[in-house]
Amino acid sequence: MSEVGTEIHGTCAAGYEPVREAFAENFAERGEIGASVAVAVAGEPVVNLWAGWADPGRTREWQQDTLTNVWSTTKAMTSLCAHVLIDRGELDQDAPVARYWPEFAAGGKAEIPVRWIMGHKSGLTGLSVPASLQDYYDWEKITDLLARQEPLFPPGSTTGYQAITFGYLVGEVIRRITGRSCGAFFGSEIAGPLGADFYIGLPGSEQAALAQAYANASPAAQAALLNPALTGDEANADDWRMAEIPAANGHGTALGLVTVYGTLTDGSERLISAKTLQTARTGQGRFTDLVLGFPLEFGLGIALSGPEGHYGPNPAAFGHDGFGGSTVGADPESGVAIAYVMNRMGMNLADDPRKMALIDAVYRSLGAR
Repeated sequence: MSEVGTEIHGTCAAGYEPVREAFAENFAERGEIGASVAVAVAGEPVVNLWAGWADPGRTREWQQDTLTNVWSTTKAMTSLCAHVLIDRGELDQDAPVARYWPEFAAGGKAEIPVRWIMGHKSGLTGLSVPASLQDYYDWEKITDLLARQEPLFPPGSTTGYQAITFGYLVGEVIRRITGRSCGAFFGSEIAGPLGADFYIGLPGSEQAALAQAYANASPAAQAALLNPALTGDEANADDWRMAEIPAANGHGTALGLVTVYGTLTDGSERLISAKTLQTARTGQGRFTDLVLGFPLEFGLGIALSGPEGHYGPNPAAFGHDGFGGSTVGADPESGVAIAYVMNRMGMNLADDPRKMALIDAVYRSLGAR
């Protein structure tokens, strides 16, 4: 169902009109229900737009502060927590995971380095024993299962996207080092200081601002989220929203995401140094991913733009997409960060047409300046 003449709210700096036009076209031509998009250049917001409805029934208008579950776009924020620890010298990406999490050494995993759990090369693409959705709300149960599990393919040999396990693997390392959960660390060390509207584990006080997800994901996308099977409707449950699932249940606005990622493109080194950023965005090898089924190269917890231009024409740009279409991306060479969040789940595993239209518009705007 298209939205003709949807009223667009927010701000758009002169020269970035193509982004506003592409955003409006998402409603008129690409079936958008409710969404927000934000762009920062040199750390300053130049676009902050929102429109549509926060629920599929179209009874609540999308507001500036409407929060939505961004699924795997959360991985970009979780990864940044690890990058902060690397920058502080508290985490070594080349050290064995077991240095920080001794129980992880079981099942032949003693030598798996941190970079492999961050680069989807650990072989722990999912749980090898049956699990329920409720199990995801039990941090100790999932991390204990992962610690004891043997890899499902030879570690380091290729990539196998860790759709949900990524957050428990990286999050447990963060917890072992800091004594805080990933969500607590992110809130106190990143979102709080920046004033970014983003949460990993949503406080009850923020529930009223939530958008309702409208699940419409393809069978291929759902197949990547098996054991237990996830459809997208889980994002509408209070238990899901309040749990910490650092690979998949971050909630925020597009501006909140761009507020964080803008610090990686403005030269400020406010969160991490240029050296650590370069380490984070260094490719770990390009493979046809065993889970996703298409070629992709990961850095440390982030995907690279590559020849496909996932995050714009710079192959070294980076970011992360979320189940259904959301995204956050950064191109330090152009000084640009972009984020897009929405509540209608798209059919693509990556590069939703709505996202790609917005990224194309951003670079057309940059090129015209």
